[in-house]
Amino acid sequence: MSEFDELDAMKKIAAALEPLDDAARARALQWASARFRNTKSVVSFDQPPSRGLEIASGPSVSNEYASFAELFDAANPITERDKALVAAFWTQVCENVSAFPAQSLNTLLKDLGHGIANITEALTTLRNEKPALVLQLKKAGTTQQARKTYKLTQEGAKRVAAMTKASFSTKELA
Repeated sequence: MSEFDELDAMKKIAAALEPLDDAARARALQWASARFRNTKSVVSFDQPPSRGLEIASGPSVSNEYASFAELFDAANPITERDKALVAAFWTQVCENVSAFPAQSLNTLLKDLGHGIANITEALTTLRNEKPALVLQLKKAGTTQQARKTYKLTQEGAKRVAAMTKASFSTKELA
């Protein structure tokens, strides 16, 4: 294979990814990385810049609730997946964390007495919704129990905002 073949492949990949939004592009790259992981080269991708959320009018959710307990009470989640979604919102938006491990969400929930039996299963359910409410960014290890890192999507934030009856719009954070 010549370097021209490699350059041609890169051009084709760029052309295929260009029309996609950041989330779809990240999923496509994640798939490609997993598909070709057994090749001899080591591939590493940086995540696209994270997009944050901000409330459009009135106080922001991050300013309106001084603690996770207050946000949780306002959202009043019933299902395990909704509890995980509220914890993800608190972690990413209120604490301004761009990505988070699943276990950190369950720790927040356990502190309130609302721990989830299988946090990864709850997050997988959120990830499989259309549109996705969370994205899995990476998995450390090859076993099913490997540590996974997630990110809340704009749609996920909208769902929590609706649960707290807050109106919001999207805005890019640094």
